[in-house]
Amino acid sequence: MRAINYQEFGGPLALIEVPDPTPPPGGVVLEITATGLCRSDWHGWQGHDDDIRTLPHTPGHELAGVIVDMDSNVTRFKRGDRVTVPFVCACGTCLTCESGNHQVCERQWQPGFHGPGSFAEFIALPYADVNLVRLPPEVSDATAAALGCRTATAYRALRHIGHVAPGETLVVHGCGGVGLSAVMIGRALGARVIAVDPDPTSRLMAQSLGAAESFAPSDNLIGDITEATAGGAHVSIDAIGSAPVARTSILSLRRRGRHIQAGLLPQGADLPMGRIIAWELAVLGTHGMPAHDYPELLQWVRDGKLRPDLLVTRTIGLSEVTQALPAMSSSDHPAGVTLIDPGLT
Repeated sequence: MRAINYQEFGGPLALIEVPDPTPPPGGVVLEITATGLCRSDWHGWQGHDDDIRTLPHTPGHELAGVIVDMDSNVTRFKRGDRVTVPFVCACGTCLTCESGNHQVCERQWQPGFHGPGSFAEFIALPYADVNLVRLPPEVSDATAAALGCRTATAYRALRHIGHVAPGETLVVHGCGGVGLSAVMIGRALGARVIAVDPDPTSRLMAQSLGAAESFAPSDNLIGDITEATAGGAHVSIDAIGSAPVARTSILSLRRRGRHIQAGLLPQGADLPMGRIIAWELAVLGTHGMPAHDYPELLQWVRDGKLRPDLLVTRTIGLSEVTQALPAMSSSDHPAGVTLIDPGLT
């Protein structure tokens, strides 16, 4: 099969031929029909994620596909099923999984991090009965891939981790896929949303999705947010993964506010612990969403409460990934979500 591959962190990407995968014990092989280009893939390629331990490597973790092969121990699915999967594939049997928290499974396997990912024509996935999510006919492959780690991560971050409530103010720092999803979800939860991003097109897109106001980063950003929120945000989210952004997000909260860290941070990030202690701020990590929480999210999509399809601004083929992923190093990469269709030449 064809797959994107890199030999060293930050090094060139190439589209090469690799052996077709086979199902692992309890697992399946999917033919990829759509996969998302995510900033987490960029972090992995840059070497920011310790889970990538073997090079060369194929990235990609947001996907939809069709089951084409399976281990005999898989009982809940069959060949031909259209499915998606959380980016954390949980074992389903450890004590953490037994508590229902599959997203932080002790023996988790992440496509595109612990093993080869979805920037390919096929992918092998373990723990199929625990993690696969069957797609309803109303949800297209492209929409399912757009859910990826973006909409699903933002959904759990705001609904189940940050507990965003009607009438609260939510500030979304970074309007990429996770951030734009957070704008939509925040509005669906009844919050007043303010978006922050250096790119004017991304800010306009955030406002089209429901943000009441938007700001570009500036020396007075914390003051601007404090004024716009009458004393600071109730909830803020770093949806990009940057130590300065996380710091600004925390400093723009009101007393007893909640900061959610969704974007991956490099090791050694400096956070304002004095403010966190003195103002009793909550700093909350979030890490995807388990498969058993997907039915509610998919119902929101089916009901039209969420429109992840509106986030998709372009679709590219595998060959274009070699340029598109490095382009995320600059601030002028295209706004919205980029999908990859392995069937495109």
